[in-house]
Amino acid sequence: MKQVVQNYKSGELAVLDVPVPGCKPGGVLVRSAYSLISTGTELMKVSEAGMSMLGKARSRPDQVAKVMQSVATNGVPATYRKVMGKLDSYTPLGYSLCGVVEQVGAGVDDVKVGDLVACAGNEHALHAELNWVPKNLYAPVPDGLAPRHAAFGTVGSIAMQGVRQGEPQLGEVALVIGLGLIGQLVVQLLTASGVRVVGVDPDPARCELAERLGAAACGDPESAAVEAAVAELTDGHGVDQVYLAAGGGSNQPVELAARLCRDRGRVVDIGKCRLDLPWNAYYEKELDVRFSRSYGPGRYDPEYELEGRDYPIGYVRWTERRNLACFLDLAARGKVDVEPLISHVADFDDAVETYRSLKDGDLKAITALFRYPEQGAETESPAVAVPTVNVKPSPARSAKTPVRLAFVGAGNYATSMLLPHLAQRDGVELATVVTTTALSAANAQRKFGFAEATTDLDAVLGDKSIDAVFVVTRHSSHADLTRQALLAGKTVFVEKPLALTEDELAGVLAAVEESGNDRLQVGFNRRFAPLLQEAKQRFGARTGPASLRYLVNAGRLQHGSWYLQQGTEGSRFAGEGGHFIDTASWLLDADPESVYAVAPSGNEDLQVVLRYPDGSTATISYVTTGAPGFPKETLDLVADGKVLRLDDFVRASVYGRKRWVSSRLPKARDKGQNAELAAFIKAVRTGGPMPVPLESLVATTAATLAVQAGLAGGAPVTLAGAR
Repeated sequence: MKQVVQNYKSGELAVLDVPVPGCKPGGVLVRSAYSLISTGTELMKVSEAGMSMLGKARSRPDQVAKVMQSVATNGVPATYRKVMGKLDSYTPLGYSLCGVVEQVGAGVDDVKVGDLVACAGNEHALHAELNWVPKNLYAPVPDGLAPRHAAFGTVGSIAMQGVRQGEPQLGEVALVIGLGLIGQLVVQLLTASGVRVVGVDPDPARCELAERLGAAACGDPESAAVEAAVAELTDGHGVDQVYLAAGGGSNQPVELAARLCRDRGRVVDIGKCRLDLPWNAYYEKELDVRFSRSYGPGRYDPEYELEGRDYPIGYVRWTERRNLACFLDLAARGKVDVEPLISHVADFDDAVETYRSLKDGDLKAITALFRYPEQGAETESPAVAVPTVNVKPSPARSAKTPVRLAFVGAGNYATSMLLPHLAQRDGVELATVVTTTALSAANAQRKFGFAEATTDLDAVLGDKSIDAVFVVTRHSSHADLTRQALLAGKTVFVEKPLALTEDELAGVLAAVEESGNDRLQVGFNRRFAPLLQEAKQRFGARTGPASLRYLVNAGRLQHGSWYLQQGTEGSRFAGEGGHFIDTASWLLDADPESVYAVAPSGNEDLQVVLRYPDGSTATISYVTTGAPGFPKETLDLVADGKVLRLDDFVRASVYGRKRWVSSRLPKARDKGQNAELAAFIKAVRTGGPMPVPLESLVATTAATLAVQAGLAGGAPVTLAGAR
């Protein structure tokens, strides 16, 4: 197997082939899925290894003292050989990972082979393909928590133990000094505990991130804004507790803690920073200085860590393992969000280059993860097939007027967004409406002037005078109704989604191949929106990869909505996500080749990242927890020194050598339904090509299906066969 190692004498970093560790009793053998790079602790070790011998001695005075004691006891020659031997050897890196149990040792009965576990320990959760982990240093990963998020278990436990040492109470105010990885987690844990938080860090980006994750205010340690925020939140008394999560040689954090802490407040040291306590300041306020020892009780106790002897819960409520399990539970329930902390994910084979980039400052990251290759053909990267469209193009059809349409379904979307446009269109005859209940068919007939209303679908499909069929029913019936209509030789307009499963999509394509009828359109209307079309034209052609961000503020559904029936109708994103994927692909003039999706537990918010063949990426943030008053859809496309921005189909702009801004549209946003229907009717009337190629419709549907597969597997999904 492979493992990341470092030579502390020379500073050399390497990925070595080493033997697979044995599975000893009292533990499990774990195959790594993701391991976390501590940009604080580990980079400090990597940096120290690159120092001269004098520099190493200055950075570790505790070790120098041990060397001097050894000289006094064993003499210079023996001590020299001992020290050089220890320095000139490979040492491991890493201490926080998530992986799959591959083998279970004797005496372990709480996990089984194939279970996902989070692991801790700088001797047992290493950057290695396989690790033996004793019982008290792993915890099962709750259902729904992605492996890359579970890899934060150890650092989450460190932050949690620090918060426990501070003994926060509801309504208190805390100061977190240092907003790196540990500091960001401390902010979230305190916020989840009902504590208001002020953060301190010289990096504005980290301050902004902490505020997004729950801090009341953040700022530079030199900023008067920090003191003002503390004064306002505490009525001038000072914070109840301070958490030192900063590193480095400055004594500023300790002095700032004394200045902003209240009388008899608590100061908790979590990070490794200078602690030259100003005696007067700490004495006069009688500050309670506490230390947080790593992951919690049990740390550094070999009987607990190696022999698996647990502490009775009645005497020690929160041990290392219980902290680890608690953090995983919080992350799984969405109380702590680690996704925004992930700055970079690197393949394990690129470990050496990743460390060098972090050390040299070329890669700036709060957290970086190693992603490990999955083993064997059965564990390759998950993939969703993009079916090949095997059909000869339909022969041109003679122009025909009027175009006779049948509607299958007459619900809210059909009656509010489609039929009003069609009822007024010249050359269109609304022939038949088909519904499952007689009254809804009669209502649609009365309101929009259908010639007939029926509940008999077969009669409509067998009517040779019907030119096109609109499928506007609940999502679970779309694929089957589309398949039937194609086999009947009809041109089909099906509202999104086309299919909810890969089998359904394959069934539609089988009908196309069997019938030779490829006359299909899916209701992806945004690409037809006049405002977006003009913006794309003014943006012009691209020469390099693009970055696209699409925020969809979907909002919450009303109680009782059939969209919530996920067991039969699929998820909300499965139902409407194709809209946004299609829009991104149209703007980027390509179909995606891979999909990565993550979601916090407890709601339907999603982050979907699409990767395209030319290196372009599109990130779709689909959120249901946003403010109702915020615009529903905002989009930014960046490439070649230009930016295209769409503000909820009300205004668009393009920034480049020249700036173009559209006039503001009225409140009735035009999202392209009318233009889409016009293009569809034209294709039916003239027999010309459909408005969107079938291959594109299939690729968008496959990408939408891949989102659910990605959420289940916690890894990017390849779109097999993507063009």
